[in-house]
Amino acid sequence: MKVLIEGHRYELENFEQDIPELNQQLQFIHKEPLTIGKPELTTIADGTTNEEVLKVLINRIKYLQAKFACRENAIVLTKLEESLMWLEKRTADRKARGVEGRNEK
Repeated sequence: MKVLIEGHRYELENFEQDIPELNQQLQFIHKEPLTIGKPELTTIADGTTNEEVLKVLINRIKYLQAKFACRENAIVLTKLEESLMWLEKRTADRKARGVEGRNEK
């Protein structure tokens, strides 16, 4: 894994082919304040979210667990699902407070 833009864009190595030109990029949504000191944010680069990546990982571990069940996969699945739950709770709380998508606590 190589950081291209801290917190927003990453280059992921392929597992079997060590050919940098074939590496994949993972782009997270990147938002910045429109105006310094104002809470409104604008999208600099569209991309995915932590929640979407966790959903992919949950699906993959469930698939692998169905084929090659083990205790470690079960624990990983529990922790991934818990992580997703906490991120979704954070978003719900921010929406309830009217600060989702804004540079406010």
